[in-house]
Amino acid sequence: MSKPLVIVESPAKAKTLARFLGNQFRVEASVGHVRDLPENASEVPESIKKESWGRMGVDVDHGFKPYYVVSSDRKGRIRELKAAVADAPEVLLATDPDREGESISWHLREVLKPKVPVKRIVFHEITEEAVRDAIAHAREIDIKLVDAQESRRILDRLYGYMLSPVLWKKVQTGLSAGRVQSVAVRLIVEREEERRAFRRSTYWDLDARVKAGDTQFTAGLVRVGQERVASGKDFDPNTGALIGKNVRLLDEAAARAMREALAQRVPWTVSSVEEKPTTQRPSAPFTTSTLQQEANRKLGFSADRTMSAAQRLFQDGVISYHRTDSTTLSDKALREAARAIKGMYGDAFYGGPRQYQTKVKNAQEAHEAIRPTDFEQTPQSLSLPPDEARLYDLIWKRTVASQMAEAQLLRTTLEITATGADGTPHVFSATGKAIKFAGFLRAYVEGSDDPASELGDQETILPKLAVGDRVVAPGQGPVTLMGLDPKAHETVPPPRYTDASLVKRLEEDGIGRPSTYASIIQTIERRGYVWRQGKALVPSYTAFAVTHLLKEHFGQLVELGFTGRVEEDLDQVSNGELDRTAFLEQFYNGQEGWPGLRHLVTNEDRIDYPVIDIGSDPASAQKVVVRIGRYGAYVQMGDANASIPDDVAPADFTLEQALTLLREKTQGPQSLGADPKSGLPVYVLNGRFGPYVQLGEVPEKGSKEKPRRASLTKNDRPDTMTLARALELLSLPRLVGHDAETGQDIIANFGRFGPYVKRGDEFRSIGADSDVFTVTLDQAIALFKQEKKSGRGRTATRTVLREVGLHPASQAKVEILEGRYGPYVTDGTTNASVPKDVAVESLTLEEAVGLLKAREGAPTKKGRGRAPAKRTAAAAGARKRVAKRSA
Repeated sequence: MSKPLVIVESPAKAKTLARFLGNQFRVEASVGHVRDLPENASEVPESIKKESWGRMGVDVDHGFKPYYVVSSDRKGRIRELKAAVADAPEVLLATDPDREGESISWHLREVLKPKVPVKRIVFHEITEEAVRDAIAHAREIDIKLVDAQESRRILDRLYGYMLSPVLWKKVQTGLSAGRVQSVAVRLIVEREEERRAFRRSTYWDLDARVKAGDTQFTAGLVRVGQERVASGKDFDPNTGALIGKNVRLLDEAAARAMREALAQRVPWTVSSVEEKPTTQRPSAPFTTSTLQQEANRKLGFSADRTMSAAQRLFQDGVISYHRTDSTTLSDKALREAARAIKGMYGDAFYGGPRQYQTKVKNAQEAHEAIRPTDFEQTPQSLSLPPDEARLYDLIWKRTVASQMAEAQLLRTTLEITATGADGTPHVFSATGKAIKFAGFLRAYVEGSDDPASELGDQETILPKLAVGDRVVAPGQGPVTLMGLDPKAHETVPPPRYTDASLVKRLEEDGIGRPSTYASIIQTIERRGYVWRQGKALVPSYTAFAVTHLLKEHFGQLVELGFTGRVEEDLDQVSNGELDRTAFLEQFYNGQEGWPGLRHLVTNEDRIDYPVIDIGSDPASAQKVVVRIGRYGAYVQMGDANASIPDDVAPADFTLEQALTLLREKTQGPQSLGADPKSGLPVYVLNGRFGPYVQLGEVPEKGSKEKPRRASLTKNDRPDTMTLARALELLSLPRLVGHDAETGQDIIANFGRFGPYVKRGDEFRSIGADSDVFTVTLDQAIALFKQEKKSGRGRTATRTVLREVGLHPASQAKVEILEGRYGPYVTDGTTNASVPKDVAVESLTLEEAVGLLKAREGAPTKKGRGRAPAKRTAAAAGARKRVAKRSA
């Protein structure tokens, strides 16, 4: 007997659904989108190839009709789905409960053309109760949501396909522009420009160490007479000048003189004691945005890593849908949270039921907040991979805490007054906080993964003092002055954006949607617009050049307000308040006050090659600028130019550094002397990848013979490099010896992550840099016998980013793992890198198998384990098919 067919996006989701739908339904996966706009010339239908708009796949002359195509790697899956539809009495489209999911359902219906009833079912958690309820309340596809998603797709296609060629001609081949991507890059660049303009200022203050009984605390000088003591906020960040009104700026001499004077003026007097009871409310349950922010702050996860882990938790039925703007919880969730709180902490800690107001403008669809599907599944009771376990712990605690009682706190402010020799009062202040009732802090403490151990850190206990109490010298009373410490402070530039702060800013300005933030950050990082320095997102000079060009010639397209208004218009399309065609017409052809995209890109000749001005040479008055070349950024003055190392942040690259690079390039490399063995000169040079030493002359352009080179380690400096040290570096890699047991040689060298020994394809880190030159064969063999360590001494684990499915030929599990150089797909035998422009969660089984097939039997590049320099045609074709879907 035939069964109703349920179609979801991912095989993992299909597997979870099949567990509890049993034999009543057949569950299949579309494996993401089944069709899209053409991504390259070969996919453009013959009927539109000659049209001026043909390469975009959107008829801009007739209602912005899209031309969708099924890519070759999806045709097999479509055939399988059509066969399944032909055998089903009914089709239930169960794609994700958002605009994207609604669009995928519509495309499935259009491609599969079922002759049986087709219904749309929506559920926000993959539990039997939720899914069966969705089946009972099946509905028609919401065309308004489909229109909104299609409008977004067409608008982004027009934006990218019309602006990106301008960047290719004026900046660098291969660059891309994107409606939200370019605005995110602009924000990061403008923050870096603020850091470049920042002028540091130094100020001093005075700390008094006071002891009362067994408690010692610190009180800082806040006022001298009627003047407030200057702090960091009193300085202009662009000039470093003092701008605070009625403030006293202390320098080192003044602070030290004040210490000597006041130390002789004890006793001091407690002049004010203020105790104020306050309450602290728990935060709302997670939305997509706040989950990404908190996971970045507390777990160090990038937005992409967070969403990948959340996707797997959702598909396994552990959490509710993870793409949501809502902070509300269902009645069922509220009841389960109440039971969990009362059972674990007691009735006094329950403060619900509590709902929270959604703060996102025009939040999409009626989702719930991100929450556990079963509150009895505590973080300790589930066996999950590391990333999922840490993220689930965060979600469970945050959701439970949102329904707990408020924390009751007592905030105390003490002021102690010392009198100067001239009678001027010098006021020191200290603040404290005591937790009277922990409430929700028992479950969830901001910035901590262990609430129990960190709860005490939430308190700063001040001793019980009263107005009039005397602060005396040690041994003369119960409250004593233990010391006075002058402290120097330096103002700090505005911090660079992190995943957390950028997501917060994008959401505040209504730019993009929280569900797209992870892919936005991933895209701008993979395309070289930003790189990471710890958690910070640092813009490249390419990002500077692109942003300057777009701001100067396409300013409205990267305005925060304009981008936010586009999102509001898309919301109106989804609500049926704005016609799809009218919206696209306004964007493309313009309206009052807006010339339209088409008119903005028609006059490319007026656009000059963008340069970044960093100052003028004091000696010659010539301008010093940064340009973008084929091999990256370089500094130029007149006819002279020199490469800028890739790891130099624009805000940290000074005019003096630029002139040094130019001088070194003009004068030629610095010679350290000659190698005694070969007689060749040894040079210290600076390159795109930082300073290095070289044996022999710089080769002529186009020469195939390259001199021996070695990068400096993090402990080496070009200005202190000696000939002996240079020759030592150039001697690497060093043969340590031959391992008779494995029949392989062991070498020692420096790598991206420090010194190491290597045997075949195995690596082990070694201690100090000097060990590269001294490690013995026995020591190296002993290292290989130890279990491999990763990170800060942790045992190395396979970090599975996603299970893709079973290999159709071998039935082996196909997974995507986190690798040293990025994600890669594996079936346990063959590994293949995931193309850098493809999101991990969107890679299909067919695409993964294609990548593996292309890599079967391919040679491994010697050295660092990267992909071969010359790929086979099959490998190139497989990667191209996957990469064409990049944002």
